[in-house]
Amino acid sequence: MKSAALFVGAVSLAAAMGCSATAPTPPPTLTILAASSLQSSLSDLAAAWKRTHPTTALVTSTGATSALRTQIEQGSPADVLLGADTTNAQALVDEQDAIGPVTRYATNELTVIVPASNPKGIQTPADLAKAGVCVIAAGADVPINKYAEQLVANLAQRPEYGAAFEAGYEANVCSREDNVGAVVNKISLDEGDAAIVYVTDAEAGSNLQQVAVPADSNVLATYGGVPVKASANASAAADFLTWLTGSDAQAVLKAHGFGAAP
Repeated sequence: MKSAALFVGAVSLAAAMGCSATAPTPPPTLTILAASSLQSSLSDLAAAWKRTHPTTALVTSTGATSALRTQIEQGSPADVLLGADTTNAQALVDEQDAIGPVTRYATNELTVIVPASNPKGIQTPADLAKAGVCVIAAGADVPINKYAEQLVANLAQRPEYGAAFEAGYEANVCSREDNVGAVVNKISLDEGDAAIVYVTDAEAGSNLQQVAVPADSNVLATYGGVPVKASANASAAADFLTWLTGSDAQAVLKAHGFGAAP
């Protein structure tokens, strides 16, 4: 009986020790909600991050910055917003859904794209206001649309375009898409005659031609990111944004056509 009691005691002690053992903490995973125009660069950014942060994984999801902001406002799990503007990121900070200040990490410029076959023979941005041209644009709140509207307003100030250009362009918008990626796809598939997009998307696309925009009328798009306040990985999220402004990440972004942040 004594040996049986000792055996039971040993088993109980072992069980207690097993219960008190601390399980290893899983490595953190950062969920990055990124603007559609970053799509082509994300895998290279993730690989560069992994080289110096091997214990933190990145999971990315893309969409229009305005839509990603709405997701965060509605409580979707996320650690970082990487926007194609600074306005949406700042709005999240103002609403106390993100932690400021906004990190400016890249810039982009605009260009006009047409299908490779260029069925309407578009030669300059002025042709986007000609009768019969189907212009593909993004939704009203999507950053690329706001930048495009600014470019159109700038062009309308040029004497060779004239004030009627702005109204002519708007009248020719025949479709509004969810994000810039969808706009590019429409033109690639010959489902529209022209669109104003980011240079990076034009260069990453296929079955496209670019139509140059006058440099002194172009618009500089500034990209901004913020850590999401509800993130369970707030420290890692802040580290990621700091890393994004460093030499490794900037080299990746430059290789994909982005400019340095101001």
